[in-house]
Amino acid sequence: MRIVVVNNFFPPRVGGSAHMSASLAEQYAASGHEVLAITAAYGDAPADEIKDGYRTVRFPAMKMPQLGLSIDFDMSFASVRPGNWRKLFKLLDEFRPDAIHLHGQFFDLSWMAGLYARRRKLPMLLTIHTLLISDNKLYGTVFRMLDAMLVKPILKYLKPRYILLDKLGVDYCVDRYGTSDANSEYFPIAVDTGHFEKPLAKDVRAEYEIGDGPLIVSLGHVIPLRNRLPLVEALPSIVDKHPEVKVLVVGHVYHDAFLKRAKELGVFDTLIVAGVVPKSDVPSYFAAADIVTHDLHGGCGTASLEAMLSGTATIASVTEDNYPGIELHNGENILLVKPDDSAAVARTVIELLDDPEHRAVIAQRESAMVRANFALEVVAEEHLRTLDKLVTESRGHVL
Repeated sequence: MRIVVVNNFFPPRVGGSAHMSASLAEQYAASGHEVLAITAAYGDAPADEIKDGYRTVRFPAMKMPQLGLSIDFDMSFASVRPGNWRKLFKLLDEFRPDAIHLHGQFFDLSWMAGLYARRRKLPMLLTIHTLLISDNKLYGTVFRMLDAMLVKPILKYLKPRYILLDKLGVDYCVDRYGTSDANSEYFPIAVDTGHFEKPLAKDVRAEYEIGDGPLIVSLGHVIPLRNRLPLVEALPSIVDKHPEVKVLVVGHVYHDAFLKRAKELGVFDTLIVAGVVPKSDVPSYFAAADIVTHDLHGGCGTASLEAMLSGTATIASVTEDNYPGIELHNGENILLVKPDDSAAVARTVIELLDDPEHRAVIAQRESAMVRANFALEVVAEEHLRTLDKLVTESRGHVL
């Protein structure tokens, strides 16, 4: 098959959807398919390159103005740049795709490529990544309006087959977009196990002069949906029991409420903010940690699953039925707390730091669970079976 993978977020951008879409593109190519990745320009990344077995084309894009709001994101838009629509359709006509895999329901490149697929009557998958929700009432209302007035009508016209990654995404899409079993597939997040089998790139503890004390790593961009407040508010209790503990926050800080709260609670000196790090360094940060946690508002995303895979005890905040068809058992093969429950975070962290042997056993079980259910090759094969079926149906005969 000729498969197009589309995502405004794509390496060298960092983030869960960027890594997942790139990993799937590489796996599709490794399975013998011809793959074209389409994304927005970013930094000094080449406009056109062949890497990891597939071609990537980056379209000129306008960056979202950074207004100094707590909701600022590193977004960019390709649809507003002159000539991009014509260039995209020409590129796709030349590639002659059999199917298109879109990532991100509110990205303009997904809409542009989706419109192409609709006009050419090509099958398309759409993976739902970030959900437009917020604890802030104003932002939450704005997001719901955007979903209702813009995103939903576009998706209704495009008619993709949805890829839903977890129960949160399923419930959200049923509510916001009217999805159902008839137009959806339920595949988990894909985790690239090979990435964690390479030698470590750096000594994180030495670089940040952390020493041998307890280290909690919290990896992922700090945004309102992952604001780190439950972890910060758990720190006074944790520090009281383990005064040498450090928390290393890795990722771009778009929302700094956790820093202000840490000052109020007198635990600011416990925090180390590392900023954005290359994907190749991520295993080193997990290896340095005693505990990893950042999904504390009702999630368990790519970074959390990668941390589990790495063999580091990882705390998340989903229910045991979060991934359809995958059995999670709290305290056995995963560590779960209720969303936004700082007391539960404190209790779980202290228990893990108090009992290194138990922590190691849980970490090993988490790693095995992720490897069995979320490994890239397993998830990519499920995607390819679905793509093959859709292409067969669209052509009306067996390939």
